[in-house]
Amino acid sequence: MPRPLSGFSWRKAARWALFAVAGFLAFSLLWVGLYRFVDPPGTPLMLIRAASQGLPAERDWVPLDTLPAGLVEAVIGAEDSRFCEHGGVDWDAVGAALEANEEGRRLRGGSTISQQTAKNAFLWPDRTWARKGLELWFTTLVETFWPKRRIMEVYLNVIEWAPGVYGAEAASRHWFGKPAAQLTRREAALLAAIIPSPLRWRANPPGPYVAGRARVLEQRMGIVRRDGLADCV
Repeated sequence: MPRPLSGFSWRKAARWALFAVAGFLAFSLLWVGLYRFVDPPGTPLMLIRAASQGLPAERDWVPLDTLPAGLVEAVIGAEDSRFCEHGGVDWDAVGAALEANEEGRRLRGGSTISQQTAKNAFLWPDRTWARKGLELWFTTLVETFWPKRRIMEVYLNVIEWAPGVYGAEAASRHWFGKPAAQLTRREAALLAAIIPSPLRWRANPPGPYVAGRARVLEQRMGIVRRDGLADCV
């Protein structure tokens, strides 16, 4: 029979594993708690883009109160109509997306604004199960310790809107040459329309697909306002 490795102890390995898990849990709790009050100085994606492509981050943090209501309505209409209702994960949307994948139909993914915020603020872009598990963990923490207004504020200030362009203020200046506070409802819809593919789509001038998507979003924005779907923000 093979002899056990000299000096190896399963008990010691388990103890170190428990220490590592406890350390990660404590670190993630402190990290999320800090960002509840302190604006993130950057994101993992910004560092990755800067290191791999030499793209310095264009970004100007602005408080949520200075952003137009139309932009909030546009991103809720585009990305997560149940933002004010769910606890981080929209399981109905996840189920619909899985069903559509099985049937071979194209459908918008089930990722919520809360999940996108957790992914952008704390994690790196990846599609592995491990990264998805971390995304769910951080989403749970964000929904537990942050109000919906803070989630939306961080989301609108960290997501990518063009190569190297992050947040609504930088996106508005990049695409329309003016501060985000001056965005029209049409311009807000155009910005929301390119969120799924900011490296490929343009907000100004928009291509036929983006222009059509923005027209649909303008109608959804009216529904968001009429039905109070952004009231939590």
